[in-house]
Parts: sequence; structure tokens; C-alpha cells
Amino acid sequence: MSSTIQQAGLTIDSCFYEFVNQELLSGLSLNQEAYWQGVATIINKLTPINRALLSKRDEMQAQIDRFHVENPVWDAKKYRTFLETIGYLQPEPPDFNISTMQVEPEIALVAAPQLVVPVNNARFALNAANARWGSLYDALYGTDMLPEEDGAEKSDTYNPVRGFKVMAYARQFLDKVLPLSSGSHIESTHYAIVNKELVVTLNDSRQVGLSDSTQLIGYQGLIQNPTVLLFKHHGLHFELIIDPEDPVGKVDKAGIKDVILESALTTIMDCEDSVAAVDAQDKIQVYRNWLELNTGTLKEQFEKAGKSITRELNPDRTYTSLDGEQFNLSGRAMMFVRNVGHLMTTPTILDMNCNEVYEGILDGIFTATAALHDLRKKAGHRNSKAASINIVKPKMHGAEEVAYTELLFSEIERFLSLPTNTIKMGIMDEERRTSVNLSACIYAAKSRVVFINTGFLDRTGDEIHTSMYAGAVLPKEQIKSQPWIAAYERQNVEIGLGHGFIEKAQIGKGMWAKPDKMALMMEQKADQLRAGASTAWVPSPTAATLHAMHYHEVDVRACQQAMKHYQSDSLAELLSPPLMINHELTESEIQAELDNNVQGILGYVVRWIDQGIGCSKVPDISHVGLMEDRATLRISSQHITNWLAHGICTEEQVHHTFAKMACVVDSQNSADLNYQAMCSNGHPNAENLSYQAALALVFEGRHQPNGYTEPLLHSYRRQRKALDV
Repeated sequence: MSSTIQQAGLTIDSCFYEFVNQELLSGLSLNQEAYWQGVATIINKLTPINRALLSKRDEMQAQIDRFHVENPVWDAKKYRTFLETIGYLQPEPPDFNISTMQVEPEIALVAAPQLVVPVNNARFALNAANARWGSLYDALYGTDMLPEEDGAEKSDTYNPVRGFKVMAYARQFLDKVLPLSSGSHIESTHYAIVNKELVVTLNDSRQVGLSDSTQLIGYQGLIQNPTVLLFKHHGLHFELIIDPEDPVGKVDKAGIKDVILESALTTIMDCEDSVAAVDAQDKIQVYRNWLELNTGTLKEQFEKAGKSITRELNPDRTYTSLDGEQFNLSGRAMMFVRNVGHLMTTPTILDMNCNEVYEGILDGIFTATAALHDLRKKAGHRNSKAASINIVKPKMHGAEEVAYTELLFSEIERFLSLPTNTIKMGIMDEERRTSVNLSACIYAAKSRVVFINTGFLDRTGDEIHTSMYAGAVLPKEQIKSQPWIAAYERQNVEIGLGHGFIEKAQIGKGMWAKPDKMALMMEQKADQLRAGASTAWVPSPTAATLHAMHYHEVDVRACQQAMKHYQSDSLAELLSPPLMINHELTESEIQAELDNNVQGILGYVVRWIDQGIGCSKVPDISHVGLMEDRATLRISSQHITNWLAHGICTEEQVHHTFAKMACVVDSQNSADLNYQAMCSNGHPNAENLSYQAALALVFEGRHQPNGYTEPLLHSYRRQRKALDV
């Protein structure tokens, strides 16, 4: 901590204190002294509860470890009884439906893609907030959705051959989501509005309408010559842009310039896994960006193709209805904010005992305060249409910890004079104690829950750590196909539907981790919707636009209605660790798995420690770019730790692999001018903090709380930042 301020018994970083007083509280008519006293009151009341919950995690893990050591032969029935005895498995709550009120329409009523971005990166945050609308033409043209063959290659200049393939694909999409009464959009030569209905002229001069005339809901321009036609399907809007003078529209026989899809209706502005925030300086940037997203003032200037560009939040979109009335649609995604979990502390503020304050407490207080600016707006664009603050809370272990978050949110509401349940809760179902007690977790927040999501990456990391002494786990790719993970994904949806989530809350699915493999995403990701998810994570605005087509293809509400009365018994599968029982690996298979894990660890950690990048596209061992964050790091590090614990590999072998892969990662990052190499003359530098951190994640992995990577990453990042002072 740099210079500090003493206030209400707290020791506060002076820069942070100034930020709160001069920026966060500006215009809110809150007394500064009373505000800081309220902050201190919450910290003093909740810190002992938070600490006790973390101690319970450690106690339960120690008991589970002892059980596995004392019972080396797997016995599922005995294990389940043991977990009930220690309170890990809780009784099911009484039958209930959630009673959440004042839910955002984007959450409750429409199924659509969701983006998750690091809020401390202003450019990414703005891109995500503006990703509510996206160009289908751009998404098709610039990705691998269309093969680069028969002259359709992507190039620095516009390729008309590829452009025509884009137009043909878009016409086929229109046939699916906007069917004509006869004929096809492929045959269309003109679009017009006649007597409040769409009239489409075809190649043979026939004029046809829509199969469902109610899909046309508005337009821009003159009704005799509209420039934009607005349609709706499965609750999602899309636009047909007509401009025969545009270079693209000029070569289209109907003058269509583009198809714009309503894409990411919601986005999660992340303070957690995708962010590297280890001190007051970092937390100021996190909170400042979230504040300016709520005030609508966030801007970012950058250079692109030699031009200076200023990015800011998009305005609303204005249309004329078929009755001649003007109406608006939001130009921006509805923003959640994801706070950190209960584990980490931050030196930003020290409590009355001079201990670092739990970061999750501060996130709750200060992100809610920032959102007050949105709730109190008299004019301008609002994030919330329901006078709510939507906070996703990750990494909670069981119903007690959800109840603690419920208490935290209630205390913040009283402190900020907000009506009860103004702060809505998103529950990340990503720890095993939450998965096996999911109904009880939802029950603990039944009046404010608006979101549950399967975080299969952290869930896998927690599975490995929880079962560390049960035996050696399978290779990572084989873990993905084990019964427990299918049961986990299935149960999350079934339980959500069983407790009344339809038209009340989102049920989400995890991230597509290969941002350059959009064709593959389009082959696979619709399955998440057929499984009952009303949203699923994508890595970019472009991916959101492409994934939006799935929500037109699949009627999610119909899928959910068909599933809502069915619930399978998944507990036995959920409690079955992915162990290598009757399964042997060759030496080459073991080494290949180590190479893959170690390369991924180093590729992510070196950016985290040296550059403070919490989430990025990291090339894997095959040079395929993967979206990596702390959850993927948790899996890889815990996987090697498990294999070391059970003698699948040796410490010497792991050290040798790290030395080899450090040089590979250096080579992969050679074009990054900000990159600092870990190796010299073909050997790793033992003093390199990134290399040390990566080793510690593996060799100290058994002793990290629940296998989390944050304590070590934060420690080494602070050391690295100290070198630059």
C-alpha cells in the first residue's frame, strides 16, 4: 500500500480514497463521512462470517482427504454416507419456485448469447456493451464460417466472390427465420411496405408476403422507400438494411447492404477470472470503468489502420412502427457485473485489525454504488429497465455461502437505502459443493436469483482438487467425456426449470474457448440451447452475432417447457470422480499430457504476471488460439499436481517439461513487443517470476485453498509490479 488515509477505523489507500470521494460518490448526494462509516460497518459485521466460511471449506477438504487416504478402494455408497455425515451433502429444501421480481426483460423473456469481458479493459468492455447488434455480413465474411475456396479467400481488400457467398448464406438464413408465403429470399429483387405489410418482389415479378405478417414490426426511412426493415423472431430483432447505392448493396439485386442481428442481449462485466487486479491501483481501474459504463461516459481512443478511433456506448436505435409511431430499441447489452468470490483479500483497504479486507465485500459495496448512477438517471440511456442491479457471484461453495452473499447484498441495500432485492444475484454453479446442493443454493437466494450457469472449467478444477487423494485422474480430454460432467450440465438446467426459472431467470452454459473456430462453434453450440439453456457464453461480439443464429434455429422456450416437469437423479454420477480405474497410460501418453498442461500454464501465467492480462487468446501446444483464464489454469495445474501425488509422473519429469515448454512459449510470443522471455540460450531463467509462479502452481497445488490459483498469482504479480516502481 502507498500513502493511506484513516477513516472510520479503516486504513484506506489514499488514491482509492480520492477516487471514491471525487468520482464514485460524485452526484449521488451521499455524505462522505457517513458513507465510509457504512463501509466500515459492513466490513466489521461480515468479515468474521466470511472467515468462518473459508475455514469450513478447509475443514471439509481435510476430512475428505483423510477419508480417501483411509479408504483407498472406491466405495460410492460409503462415500455418499460420509459426505452426508460431515454436512457436505445437505438435505433438499421444500418444494419452491423462485419469487424474484423486477427482472430485466433481457434476462427473463428472451433467449440470446452472452458475452463475458474483463471490465478493466475499456475497449473490450465497450465492444461487449455494444455487441447487442452485429453485422451478419461482417461475421460471415471475416471468419472461417465460409470456406476459402473457389476464389472466396479473405484478403486485405474486399473480395466480391466471398461477398457473394456471404449474401447467399444470409438469404438462406432469411428463408429460415423470415419465410415467405411462397418462393425464397434467394429470388428477391425488391422489398417494400404496402398496406402495413411486407411485399417482396421475386425474379419472376411475383409479389409475395411473409408467412407470418406480424414479423414485420417497424422501419427506418420513408415508408414508401424504407432504408431499414425491422423484424422479430423468437423474441429477437433483426434488420434488413436496404441501400442500392452502397458498394455492397449495388451488386445485390434487391439492394440489400447487410443483415443486422440482435446478438448479445446481456453481457457480464467481469471483475473476477478475466481480470488481474492485485492492488488499489488495479481496483480503481476496475471500478472506474464500471462506474463510467453506468454513467454512460466511458470512452476509449485507439489507433486502427492508421486512423484514430474513439469508441463509446452506442445510442438507442429509433424506428417507426407500421402505425406511424416512433419507438426505440436499446443499442446496448444489459450489463451484469461479476464480483470476485469469497476467498481473496485486497490491500486496497485494511480493517480495524490492519488485515486486508475481503475483496468480495468491497466489490459488492462499490459496484452497487457505481450502479446507483444508472438507477438515479433522470435522462439518457439506462442499463437497467427494472430498477435493479445485477451481480453475478462466482465460486460459492454450497448453500451457506449463497446465504452469506444474500446477507451481504441485504446489508448493501440497507446501507444505500435501496428497496429489498434491488440487487439481483447470479449463482455460478462451478464448485462441487454447490452442484450437489444446487436446489438448496437457489432456495437461499430465491427472492433475488436471476441467473445460474454451469462453469465447467472451474467445476473440473474443483473436482480434481476435491478428489485429490481418491486416485489419479484421467487425461483432461477423457475427463470431458465422463458421466459426471454430463450429469452436471443436465442437472443444472433441470433444477433451474424445476424451480420456476422460465420467464424469471437465465439458465446459462459455458464459454466457446476457440475464438478462431467459428464454423466448429456453429456445428456444436446449438446443442446447449436444445439442452434448455437460455443463454451461453461466447468469446467475442462476432461470435455473439453468429451464435444468435442458433436462437432463431432453436425455440428455447419450447425446449424448456418440454423439460420443466422432468428431473433425473444425477447425484450418484456427480459424486463419481473421473479416476483412472483399470486404465493405464503409456509413457508417451503421459508426456504428451504433461507437455499440453505445462505449455498452457506457462502461456497464460507469463502474461498474467508480467503484463497483468487476466484473460487472453493463448496459443495451445498445437498453436490453436484458446481463450484462457484462471479457470483453465486451475484445471491444468491441479491435474499435474494430482499425477505427482499418485506417481503418474515424477518431479524431475515435470521440471524437465517446464524447462522445455518455457522455450516453446517464448517462441510463440516472439512477435509481442511487450513480452519478456523466460529463457535465455535455450534454458529458463530460474529468477523469472512468471516461471517461478507457474512452478509454484503445480508443486504447491495440493496446499492451495480448493486448488485456486489466485493466491499465488496475486503474490507473484505484486512482486513483479514492485520491480517497476
